[in-house]
Amino acid sequence: MARKRQRVSSSGSDSSRVGQITGNGFPANREDCAGDEQQHQEQLQEQGSRDVKVDPDKARIISFGEESSADVVVHLIGDEEENVLHLHSQVLAKSRYFAALLSERWKGDDQASMAAEQEPPKTHLRIDTTSPMPVYLGILRLFYTENFSEAIVDVQSALALLPVAAELLYDDCMARCLKFLEAVPWSREEEQQILQLLNYLQLEETPEIIARVIPGSDSAVETMLSELVYAATHNHQNAASVKLFVGKILDSHKSRETVRLVLDNAFKNGLKTVKDSVEEYSSPNVRGRHDEIEAMQRQNLHTAVVSGRHLLWLVERMIELKVAENAVLEWSEQSSFTANLKRAFMDDVWRNNVPGLPAVLLRCTSRLAQAMVTGSILVSREVRKKMVRDWLPVLITSKENAVSANCNKQLHQNLEEVFLKLISTLPVGDAQELLQQCLSFASRGLDESSNLAMAFATWFRRAGASENS
Repeated sequence: MARKRQRVSSSGSDSSRVGQITGNGFPANREDCAGDEQQHQEQLQEQGSRDVKVDPDKARIISFGEESSADVVVHLIGDEEENVLHLHSQVLAKSRYFAALLSERWKGDDQASMAAEQEPPKTHLRIDTTSPMPVYLGILRLFYTENFSEAIVDVQSALALLPVAAELLYDDCMARCLKFLEAVPWSREEEQQILQLLNYLQLEETPEIIARVIPGSDSAVETMLSELVYAATHNHQNAASVKLFVGKILDSHKSRETVRLVLDNAFKNGLKTVKDSVEEYSSPNVRGRHDEIEAMQRQNLHTAVVSGRHLLWLVERMIELKVAENAVLEWSEQSSFTANLKRAFMDDVWRNNVPGLPAVLLRCTSRLAQAMVTGSILVSREVRKKMVRDWLPVLITSKENAVSANCNKQLHQNLEEVFLKLISTLPVGDAQELLQQCLSFASRGLDESSNLAMAFATWFRRAGASENS
């Protein structure tokens, strides 16, 4: 807060000229105001014994506004009022501004005339301010009382005192204001006020406050979101409510690219865990007793199904937030993984230990394939072909080895329909290859195979049209 300040004179009891301090756009040549100093003195005395300071040189108590011992007269001029204050240079010296203003080097040519005076000279200073008068008076009283805890009681009081303290270079008061602001919570409106004020004042003593609103790393947001997603997918207590809460945070975050990056990484890590667990189950690379190997296989399947549930949540969030393109690409490049799944689903171990594993992974497939069919995710025909080619055998194996005829029946039917729709988007040659693998869909009978019949009818119509042409 820039002010143009000029100290004009010091004088004895017979003459007084007024030094001027001008700021906030007010001119320096205001007419001197002759306030009723006696009346003001009586008002100041009502402040009581709190506005006092011990004079270390004279071992006596000096008070704010004590005219008899004051050696500085401050004319504090606001928009509509003037206050004449009788103050003490040794107290005002707590302000680096006043200390410089009242130092010997500012007195210049007045030194000789002051030495000739028999009575102690009084320095008259004029301060023009647009700051609220009660705030300015409160700062000047703090020079005497240093009772900062009573003056700074909330964010607004600290914000009111700080600019005046900064203007007067009152370091102790600035430090207490900043310490208070750093330690207490802020409302959103208060945060904006604090940042605007600190930016305006350009103070160097604010790193702890700035740290509350500006992260120390450019990747802080990404790291935070990644940790929240990890907590949501690995929190076994209140998992549903935690996932719901984190999902809302992801949905409301302004940067979709950051959300995409976070969810892509989480998806890749989750998929890797499921793949590794299924691979270790299908091809155990351990030696030991048969029962020990089976125990490890059961543990691998358990890890796969738990991680698969987390993966399904991620897939659903990615589709919901329209950031699932990379997930589709990853899911369509899993020929080795789907081969391991086929082998796993042909065994009896999963039926007794993790009967939900096929459903979890087929739901992931169904969600991604459905997003492709509806056009929410646009991918090349090669990706669409790979999705059906690699995951169709898993669907067929899951149906053939289901725990019961009704186990995941609706899921199987939905995925069959989605696969048939995807096949209809492929060239005739690719569709011919894949449709033949869908004959098992007819196991439900003709009445329940209308979608399959329509898919073949469409193929023959297209192939026939090509043949006729």
